[in-house]
This record gives sequence, structure tokens and C-alpha cells, in this order.
Amino acid sequence: MADSDEDFVLSSSGDDRPKARGAGGGGGGGGGAAGSSRRSTRKSKRADGAPAPGATKREKWEDIQRSWDNVVEGADGSIAGTVIGLLEATKRKRLLRDTTPIQRGIIRHLVLILDLSSAMLEKDLRPTRFLLTLRYARDFVTEYFEQNPISQLSIIGMHDGLALRISDMGGNPADHLTALQEKAFTVEPKGASSLQNALEMGRAELFHTPTHGTREILLIFGALSSSDPGDIHDTINSLIEDRIQVRIVGLAAQVAVCRELVMKTNDGDDSAYGVILDEGHYRELMMAATTPPVTKTEEKSVPSLLMMGFPSRTVEKHESLCSCHSNLTKGGYICPRCTAKVCFLPTECPCCGLTLILSTHLARSYHHLFPLKNWVEVPWSEAHTSTHCWSCQSPFPTNQSQTSSIKIKIRNPSTTAATATASRSNGATTTSTAPKNDHQQQQQQPPQPPTQRYACTDCKTHFCIDCDIFTHESLHNCPGCQSLSEERVKARANMWPPSIGDGTADAAGEPTSSSMRTQVAEATKMLENSKIAPGSSMEVEN
Repeated sequence: MADSDEDFVLSSSGDDRPKARGAGGGGGGGGGAAGSSRRSTRKSKRADGAPAPGATKREKWEDIQRSWDNVVEGADGSIAGTVIGLLEATKRKRLLRDTTPIQRGIIRHLVLILDLSSAMLEKDLRPTRFLLTLRYARDFVTEYFEQNPISQLSIIGMHDGLALRISDMGGNPADHLTALQEKAFTVEPKGASSLQNALEMGRAELFHTPTHGTREILLIFGALSSSDPGDIHDTINSLIEDRIQVRIVGLAAQVAVCRELVMKTNDGDDSAYGVILDEGHYRELMMAATTPPVTKTEEKSVPSLLMMGFPSRTVEKHESLCSCHSNLTKGGYICPRCTAKVCFLPTECPCCGLTLILSTHLARSYHHLFPLKNWVEVPWSEAHTSTHCWSCQSPFPTNQSQTSSIKIKIRNPSTTAATATASRSNGATTTSTAPKNDHQQQQQQPPQPPTQRYACTDCKTHFCIDCDIFTHESLHNCPGCQSLSEERVKARANMWPPSIGDGTADAAGEPTSSSMRTQVAEATKMLENSKIAPGSSMEVEN
């Protein structure tokens, strides 16, 4: 049966099926070609599964990763420990970053370009690309000013082949959120997108920004083509001359001109161009732009002095006009140079042009230069030193499968060796004399669940995963290092891990060696009451 495109062969019985290896030249040739193709495919892989030197490199999307392959049952037969470990690994994925102090531009000027073309009506992202992008744009504006309080932002849209200005360059997040609600939500995605028009408008927005700050463009591109009035390569060269860095988040697939744009404006580095995999990855790529870019060239790292003003808060009895919006207000901030009143900070004085900020804004931007160190996961061998989180005081889980036990081996020259195990689980003592066969001894122990404890590398205090995320994303200071004095922090760092000896105590304050001696005495008394053959020897293992 044949259709308009190709021949369709209906499933038939074995007698009607075409011969794969026929006597005719056409059938034999086809079978030989197929066989050689299969043989070449088998030869392209080595025995260990890795591709041969001459084989074609596989793409990342060709490797299938099944999530259920990572699920392993615990000692009790449940997968609760694996699920907890996967959730914590997902939470800490963003936190495990390079904490090396690097020079960055903390005074930023960024233009956010949103794609408002008809390609944003696709429903591969729920509910649609357009609605999800606007929701993430609002979250990005809030997070951007939270991490960069002395920076400024502007929003532009690509709609029907033109560039639409949504909000002007400013440092007040409320203005940008209001502009997104009034302009972006009322516009229906339509027409094609124009990269050149949007980049030219963003370049004009950044042209008059001071040289001591960074010039960046974050482009959310959902289409696969661009309708430009001229040569976009001329625009790329103009961006390079103006030292504007471009970061692109693709919603469909990688586009060659976007990759070229990112590489040329970022000194040959294409890591600033990412294509999303799902909604979560989309948010990660957008929030990655909240971190200031690294200063790579010597021309950008030239130090320069910047004059700033720290205004004082004032509350008036009668309303007066502010110099920024010409609104009647009773409160505001007074410029220390020209005594003009402004409504919010940080901003530039409309009268004298002085940058007005608060000391807290400068302190919050400082953590990008000296980030907080990553905390390390505490193993079960050191988990006994803490029972609660240092910050929120939430209790830590205990590993019931790994209890500190004392094994007493009795060697009988005439009979088989018996093993008595005295466990201090719940204060009870039990004995086990059944010998284990070789097969049981060779079985691998199931993986242990995570301790859910994370320790600071300086003060050695333990925290939960929620406090770890909150500290690294919002607080940027270790609560343990801030609460303890410098002498106590150094002392804890030198005595870690705690030594176990006669009369010493662990970090929880419980004597360790005395409890072990008590258990040995109880186990010895128990064995004295049992029947042991004369001439047997006894060994004690911890």
C-alpha cells in the first residue's frame, strides 16, 4: 500500500514477508548493507561501553538516564533514606559553587529582554511559555535587587518585530513589578521577534551608564528565528565596542547566531548561553544571572573612586514634593549635597546626580566578593557529636542500623567459634551465638541514609539542610561563627574531631570511655554466667 510520501508495508505472515537475504542482487545488496551497518555500529563501541576513538561523539540528550536506577533499599527495606538523600542533593545543588574570592562588579546595570512573539504561546511549559516567563520575570526582579541592592535594571520586550519598552533604568523594584503588571500582562504575544531591534534599544539604554558599573543584557529567547531590519553582526560589533555582556536563555533550541553573540561579548566563553530542559532548569538559568559577572580583562579591573552619599531619614509634619516623582509625601531621604528629598533608596539624586545608598545596601553587596564557604556533609562517624541544629534547634535523625557496639569473640580450641555481641541500643544487652556463613559475611551492607547534618569548616557546628540553604542564599554569614568568639572558634577547629580517652567527653557532653567500660563489664558478667569451655580465649572489639 502506498501513500503520497512513502511505501507502507502492512504486517503479514512469515510466508509473505520479504526475504532479508535473497538470491537477487537487490535483496542481497540491501541485506549486506544492513549487516555491514550493524557490524560497524557494534565496532564503534568498545567492550567497556565507551565510544571508540574513531566513532562519532554522542550528544548528551542521546544518553538515557533513568531516575529509578538510583533508588536503593535501606536496611529496613524502605526507600525513605534514598528519597531524603535525593531531595537534599537537589536542594544543595545550587549551593555547591566555587567560593574563591574573585573580583566582580557589584554595581550593575542590566537590561532584561523578554520574548513576546507568537512563539511564546507554545504550551510545552505550563501553562504557557508566556505566562511562565512573566512569573519568573517577577521573581527575577525581586531576587536581583535582593542580591544586588545598589544595581539598576530595565525591561524590554520583543513584540511583533519591534522592541517594546516596559520599564526604564532604575533601582526601585516596585516600579519594575508595576510595569510588568500593567504592560507585559496586557500584551498578547504576537508576530515575530527581532533580536537586532531589542539589542539596539538595550544598547541605547546602557550607553549613558557610568563606566564604573557593569553593562549586561539578559535575553529570554523563545523563537528559532529573528526578523531583523539590518545586519545583526554590526550590532554585535557595537556591543563589543561598548563592553556590553550578553547572557541568553533559550526556550526551544540552540541558535547559531545566539551562540556567536554570547561568545563574542563574553571573551570567547559560551557558558552564558543555556537552553532549558524543564521548568526547574528554566528558573535556575534565570536566577544564575543574579550573581555579578567575573571581571576577566585588565581594562575592566582598573580601580576608580566613586562618590556616594548616605542620606538621613526625615519625617515631616506637612507634605512636600519629592524631587524624584513630584509626589506629596511626609517622609523621605535628604541628599547630603543638595538637600533634595527622594522617596526611596538606592537611587541617584535628580538634582545633583549623587549616588544615594545606605550602609546596609553596601554590606549586602559585599558578599559577592567574599562568599561564604560551602559546608560539608557530616558522616555518621561524627554525627554523634550533635543532636539538634545549631540555628533552628530541629532534632537530627539517628541511625538505628549503626549503633556503637562491642563485640566479644570467644575462641574455643575444640568447638567452632561463637560470637557474642553486646549492643547498647536502648540500654539493653543481647547475645548472638549463631555463627554466620561465608555468604552472609560477603554480602554488601545497604547504603546508609544521609546524616542530614552539614558542618561549617571554621566553627565545626552542625546545621540542617534548610538552615544551610537560608544561610548561603540570604544570610551570607555563619551563625556559629558569629555567635562564638574568635578564640572559641579556633579552639573548636583545633580539637576537631573530639578525642576519646579516659575521662574525656564528646561534644554532646556525654562520657565516652566510661560508658564503654560499663558495657564491657556487663558483657563479661553475662558470659561468666554462661557455659564456656575451659581454655577459651576472649577478645574485645569496638
